[in-house]
Amino acid sequence: MKNQIQIKKVLLFSLCFLLTSLVSAQNLTSKVDGILQTQFKNNETGVVALVAKKGNIIYRKAFGKANLELDVNMVPENVFEVGSITKQFTSVSILMLLEEGKLSLEDDITKFISDYPTNGKQITVHNLLTHTSGIKSYTSMQKFGEIMTKDESPLKFIDFFKNEPMDFEPGKKYKYNNSGYFILGYIVEKVSGMSYPKFVEERIFKKLNMNSSYYGSHTKLIKNRASGYQKRNGEFSNAQYLSLSLPYAAGSIMSNVDDMLKWQTAIRNNTLVKKETIDKALTNYTLNNGKKINYGYGWSFNEINGVPTIEHGGAIPGYRSMGVYVPSEDVYVIVFSNCGSNSPTNTAIKIATLAINKPFSTGNNAVSLSKEELQKWVGAYKFEDGGIRLITMENNQLYSQRKGSSSKFKIYPTSLNEFSFEDGFYTYKFLEKKGKKTTIFQNRIKKKKVCLHLTKAKD
Repeated sequence: MKNQIQIKKVLLFSLCFLLTSLVSAQNLTSKVDGILQTQFKNNETGVVALVAKKGNIIYRKAFGKANLELDVNMVPENVFEVGSITKQFTSVSILMLLEEGKLSLEDDITKFISDYPTNGKQITVHNLLTHTSGIKSYTSMQKFGEIMTKDESPLKFIDFFKNEPMDFEPGKKYKYNNSGYFILGYIVEKVSGMSYPKFVEERIFKKLNMNSSYYGSHTKLIKNRASGYQKRNGEFSNAQYLSLSLPYAAGSIMSNVDDMLKWQTAIRNNTLVKKETIDKALTNYTLNNGKKINYGYGWSFNEINGVPTIEHGGAIPGYRSMGVYVPSEDVYVIVFSNCGSNSPTNTAIKIATLAINKPFSTGNNAVSLSKEELQKWVGAYKFEDGGIRLITMENNQLYSQRKGSSSKFKIYPTSLNEFSFEDGFYTYKFLEKKGKKTTIFQNRIKKKKVCLHLTKAKD
């Protein structure tokens, strides 16, 4: 009899757990649907989003149009140009060759391109991987626009930017750099004896059964390809043409959300390289002076409400992408958009907060403070660059306004001294020490946190 009661208790507990999980999953689906449908309309360009937890897909949907001209709806299987997420594949290609003993991270680039002008400086493979080389990024060069439709071989295109003045000495600064990853693609070719497209297709895509992933092509027939668009002055147009020989190892891969989950799973399970090797890609490196750069090899580092994340996005004409991985929760979010002016970055981060049950504080979950507690932070706060933000109060509601601007925005208390804008991405943290008031203004949208310390100015 006692055993029967215990069995009933276990069954009842299991039933309650399953019901709770079902309700939680339905709530997540509903909330993510709302986020995506607010940004991506059914009759406009579209989006595909996938969320996985512990390797299991908990959300996978598409909204909007894959092709506006043919009125084709977006589906989860659609293939997109992923832009700079390509850099992850390039960095792992380099690490695969490292394990094979074919290169060193400390190799100078002149080992692979003997006539590269380093101006007497040592520019290593590590510098290229971490955007600390100081080489001029070709996408920042004005004359790049003049040649962006031309197909070029890797070595010939390296000639296009290699004689540009360096931005800084190697290791002195971090500056996001497409030239570095372009050179890495050529190093893959030089060391492996295979073209970069063939290397990633043979050594990565085939091995991982990423059957909807490709080195990008405008001429090849690609099943489920989503067309790329731009939107200017409220009007959609086909994306500007860019020869995919130019993004190359910095941005020319195409994929879909299902294959990207296979990729993330392979990274987590050390499928392509050993754990100690992939850990090199997932290390937050430092400059020569010891300052962290919040970047590894093809991945950047951030946090969501104090929870560390590993992220990367991509932008290429007609397409935007964003991937967010939360290691502590084993949660992966990948979102693709087929409009170059409709970024999914904020969306992916917001979805990740829901998936780990740590949503940003917004006006919907503000705490209640007294008039006196709110009044305490009213005043003018001066940024280090001279900019001034005004904190004002009307009808027991605080507002933030940049001096000289006619726009002001509500900020909501999430604690006695912390306030959030309505979308939750921007926050203030007010501090008082020895009668002196300061605040930290933080932008959680960007991969690199922006924390500007301000000083209290007279009202």
